[in-house]
Amino acid sequence: MSTYFPPSSPQGCVLLFLQARIDRVRSSPQRGASAMEFVIITAVLVALAAAVGVIIYNMVTDKAENIEIPDTPGGENP
Repeated sequence: MSTYFPPSSPQGCVLLFLQARIDRVRSSPQRGASAMEFVIITAVLVALAAAVGVIIYNMVTDKAENIEIPDTPGGENP
């Protein structure tokens, strides 16, 4: 049993819109590839930024630990 909705009716308009979307997706099999590529590229860049941040943090803390703090002139260290 097939129900027909004229395209001017709300149901027909929705069905026509859905059919157009389905046809567009089926005609282009590579449509979703760019989104996955963006996700992968973003993940790689985030990992790279995190690695650079850890390297810089370790370099700064190493240098900070090696700073010599002189005694206060005219006083004694407690």
